[in-house]
Amino acid sequence: MENFSYGIDLLSAEKALRIAKGEIKGILSEASIKQIKDSTQAVEEIVAGNDTVYGINTGFGPLCTTKISAKDTKELQYNILKSHSVGVGKPIENTIAKLMMILKVHSLAQGFSGIQLSTLERIIWHIDHDAIPIVPEQGSVGASGDLAPLAHLFLPLIGLGEVVFEGERIATEKLFEKTGLDSIALGPKEGLALINGTQFIAAHAVMVVDKLHNCLSHADIIGAMMIEALMGSAKPFTPKLHEIRPYKGNQHVAHRVRTFLEGSEILNSHINCERVQDPYSLRCIPQVHGTSRNAWLHLKELLEVELNSVTDNPIILSAEETISGGNFHGQPMALPLDYAALAASEIGNISDRRIYLSLEGKVEGLPTLLMNDTGINSGFMLPQYTSAALASENKSLCFPASADSIPTSLGQEDHVSMGSISGRKALQIIGNLEQILAIELLCAAQAFDFRKPLKSSPALEACHAYVRTKIDHAAADRVFADDIQKAHAIICERKLSVIAKAETEGSVSPFETEFEQY
Repeated sequence: MENFSYGIDLLSAEKALRIAKGEIKGILSEASIKQIKDSTQAVEEIVAGNDTVYGINTGFGPLCTTKISAKDTKELQYNILKSHSVGVGKPIENTIAKLMMILKVHSLAQGFSGIQLSTLERIIWHIDHDAIPIVPEQGSVGASGDLAPLAHLFLPLIGLGEVVFEGERIATEKLFEKTGLDSIALGPKEGLALINGTQFIAAHAVMVVDKLHNCLSHADIIGAMMIEALMGSAKPFTPKLHEIRPYKGNQHVAHRVRTFLEGSEILNSHINCERVQDPYSLRCIPQVHGTSRNAWLHLKELLEVELNSVTDNPIILSAEETISGGNFHGQPMALPLDYAALAASEIGNISDRRIYLSLEGKVEGLPTLLMNDTGINSGFMLPQYTSAALASENKSLCFPASADSIPTSLGQEDHVSMGSISGRKALQIIGNLEQILAIELLCAAQAFDFRKPLKSSPALEACHAYVRTKIDHAAADRVFADDIQKAHAIICERKLSVIAKAETEGSVSPFETEFEQY
């Protein structure tokens, strides 16, 4: 198995997810162990000395001027984990909690936080054995680190809190009984190092990068299927058009759609038709999908910086030099996450427009509501109600969380990012988007059937054939919620992207590396 050296190697969203899935093993190399030990030694020297250093021999936040005696510095670290565990709401997904631990280990292992080697080894044990702490989703303002969620994440280190272990939600005390583990002894500054940081925000951003990429990939494929079903033109995807307005995302999407349409009998059958131009939801796919691609790329690039950063406070450079700064502030992630949320919502908006377009019955060969025998049957009228509801809900979620700031910590933390809310909302919007795309896939596949015996391109024919192995053509009304569920599963399993890529192998976008890797 491939190894990843915490604190040394470059972490990406893709690698973080692979570590979480057990496909890559995260380790502490000799180089990272030296970094960790040197930093721990620096903290011990500070504790033994007379200098006042925030978080090591002082209180926290507004209590930063309160000096703590050497004998009380360790108790202080336990108290901070307990007092900051104030989260509410549903537990976050296990994958996100696991990602938080992975990202925290990578940050601490860089050797600027004074963490003990034994503490990091215990966190890695939790990662390797899938003993995932219960972390409530609400309570972070995304500024002095994700304090509340990180405090909950590390309660099990001191024998408190709950975990999911071997498929069961249990108290940490029971975990210790099952495994023979015991509470660890926290050293000076360790509690603060554990809860200071942006790992809640960043873990959500990893999921946003992954899930939004999947939605963008499917939106291009399904959009191309709709172009075929609605007898749309390929001219809006001509390279020359996009070379004179050369946004990377637009050019990438135009290339993909053009490739998906290549060799289509359907396309050739109406090449000399009288229609002058298509509605925007077909014609402007490169401009709309492409802009969301650009937003995704921006988030991906900024996230990679965040994943490999130290977001603790204070930073321990040596026993003689510490810096109390603001690397914990979530603003660098909050803004791009809000941007990505808007980008995801817009993909849902244009998808809903294409769904509606397919139902109108205005295109030759397509029956109204995508069913021949309507009247007694409502056809695909109601699935569009659901897509409209989800698209509208997404619009209401697009208000940027980062536009707000409420002072905390008695005014010491007088500007906060709310980036934790940005991340949570972005994932909620993407969840709705997956359902909208599932409904569009249903309608596109149904409309596609009416183009027989003409064939589309090999890529789109293969995608349509796969859909039909899971969902039959609807000649009469049925419980369409079941079909939506099946289509959603197709979106989430990502098989269509694999099929489309295999069928178009050799036709590579100039921006493939930037947009298809993360």
